[in-house]
Amino acid sequence: MLRPSLKLNVIASYTSQIYLIVISIAILPFYIEYMGAEAYGLVGFFAMLQGLFNLLDFGLTPTISRQTAQYNAGKETALNFRQLFRALSLIFLVIAIIGGGVLFLLDDYIAAEWLNLENLSVEDVLFCLQVMAVCVALRWMAGLYRGVISGFEQIVWLSVINSISATFKFPGVLLYMYFFGFTIKSFFVFQLMLALVEFAILVTKTYFLLPKTSSKDLIGWSIKPVKPLLGFALTIALTSSIWVLFTQLDKFVLSGILPLADYGYFTLAVLVAGGVLQLSAPISSPIMPRMARLEAEQQYEQMRQVYLNATQFIAVIVVTAGIVLAGVAEPVLYAWTGNMELANQAAPVLRLYALGNAVLALTAFPYYLQYAKGNLKYHLIGNITSVMILIPAVIWAATHYGAVGAGWVWFLMQLFYLVFWVSYIHIKIEPNINLVWFKTFLPSLVTVSVFVLLSTQWVDFSGNRLMILLKIIIISGISVVIAMFSSVRVLNIFKAKLYRRTV
Repeated sequence: MLRPSLKLNVIASYTSQIYLIVISIAILPFYIEYMGAEAYGLVGFFAMLQGLFNLLDFGLTPTISRQTAQYNAGKETALNFRQLFRALSLIFLVIAIIGGGVLFLLDDYIAAEWLNLENLSVEDVLFCLQVMAVCVALRWMAGLYRGVISGFEQIVWLSVINSISATFKFPGVLLYMYFFGFTIKSFFVFQLMLALVEFAILVTKTYFLLPKTSSKDLIGWSIKPVKPLLGFALTIALTSSIWVLFTQLDKFVLSGILPLADYGYFTLAVLVAGGVLQLSAPISSPIMPRMARLEAEQQYEQMRQVYLNATQFIAVIVVTAGIVLAGVAEPVLYAWTGNMELANQAAPVLRLYALGNAVLALTAFPYYLQYAKGNLKYHLIGNITSVMILIPAVIWAATHYGAVGAGWVWFLMQLFYLVFWVSYIHIKIEPNINLVWFKTFLPSLVTVSVFVLLSTQWVDFSGNRLMILLKIIIISGISVVIAMFSSVRVLNIFKAKLYRRTV
């Protein structure tokens, strides 16, 4: 099979992700304006449930993606791959029914005991929770098909579908509510229709990509093909569960502490900060199957270069974005919403989560390396240790200090993990790469931080919102340029291109 261009996949994935971030963040003030903060709090609760539902993944989605890459490298036969896919499809279906059913049955408890409702009626909330259960199950099960499509490195196609889905999911729902009413029930009815259509498209594409087998070959309905992969899958399952707890625990705890309207404002700040982490998400889709494929083909030096180059790319784009957003948190919120009170309340939370997410984008890289090698032992140990510290720390901080306390725990945990545990993992699984890896991002991190500290005084609340936004854009653009020219690898690329032109 012809290998897709990694560069094209990265560009397509990033274009799609940037579009999703921009369109989702740009539309939030309209949600709050037309639906109200309390209704948006319920939307934030829906997003948190989708994250928690990933606890039921059991490592199966990344496993099918990796096995698809292995099939592409010639390590699997078409029949074995189809048998594995059939087995995983059965497992996913059963889990989706059980998980969605449990959510459906818990709607009374969530509405009456967990959520702190003020203006929304219990009947409307119950209806929305029931729709949530179906949507969450559908979107989670779609992860199997996304895993196959990603494993075949059809990232361009997947990016186009994600962009179209985002268009319907965000501005599309406002258009729907314009005709059918700006109510929380209308919002969730539209989400259900969209989830069904999206699921059908992903299923169709997956079966188009699956390898054909001979009519004499029996695929069967056994789950035995999963057994040889259980060790790898369960390791991913545990680490994925820890990751979900890592990223969703604070939101879960605060959803039961804060009034739903306040939770809506918290969700808004976290979602903006989440844009930083979302900028890093597209890099995993192209490089994880590519690194797994290079490892299977024993092209170790090429895999190492993919790893280092991707780290540098993340440092220039994602880490820079996190530093800038933290530096101009208050002006960004005011320029975006025009609400001074919201900006003052949400800025401390946004600042901490933006920095934490920027660091988290870097700490994900050793996982990519271990994933390619098929050994997640150190990742597992590190995550278990981290979550044992994180869970009591978040519960205590969120209970006593609210969203800001949770934000401090989030940022400090990521920083500790980066400084200590990532270095240990590198030393154990890829000798001599640790110092080189840190050098790929430390110069840009330091220079951008200094520039942002010096320049953010220029951005204040004087003048109109458009002028504030223009200043933020200028600071962001200069920061990216500084990050690029602080990178040894980027400078080497420029030098090579200049040399070719002059020769």
